[in-house]
Amino acid sequence: MTNSITVRHRSMDEIVAGLPVVRRSPRIIGTLALAVRRPAVDVREVLPQAELDTTVGLVGDSWSQRPSSRTTDRSPHPDMQLNVINSRFVELIAGPDRDAWALAGDQLYVDLDLSVDALPAGTRLAIGDRAVIEVTDQPHNGCAKFAARFGRDAHKIVWSEEGQQLRLRGLNARVVVGATIKEGDTVRQLPADPAPPATRLP
Repeated sequence: MTNSITVRHRSMDEIVAGLPVVRRSPRIIGTLALAVRRPAVDVREVLPQAELDTTVGLVGDSWSQRPSSRTTDRSPHPDMQLNVINSRFVELIAGPDRDAWALAGDQLYVDLDLSVDALPAGTRLAIGDRAVIEVTDQPHNGCAKFAARFGRDAHKIVWSEEGQQLRLRGLNARVVVGATIKEGDTVRQLPADPAPPATRLP
């Protein structure tokens, strides 16, 4: 699938009216609504199942060939292997057609609260039976392509103070444990590792 799909641009009033549904996204336990592979620029493949790998991210995706402006040698950024976005927000701005969702350019679309408060950097999420990903501190920002596909008002919302707090444009993550994932898998927040005991000075 390429960018042949045209999405009706929602107005600011429409988006604001739909945000309460996004704010009610579940915490702790959610669902993988969609997985998308990007084999080349502006090409999307909606997958019934996908393979996560610690080295290449989502197998077959072009992340490992994409230069990054955030690394000194412009190599792919290891903390930006996966782009994860809230499925309720994507449905709000793109409608129910999941091929239209894929235009956002993210690989994982989840029904889960992605806000900064809910998932601070370092939080780990289990997907399905085995896969584990970790939220990183790299910001995931809207770009000109996002505005062109979903409209200026959608772009403004993701850049608003609330939009950034809710991470409406999504978050970046890396693969910690590779495994096969599939649409409908449970996505659950793993408990934080307990802090090591304090060292007592002699």
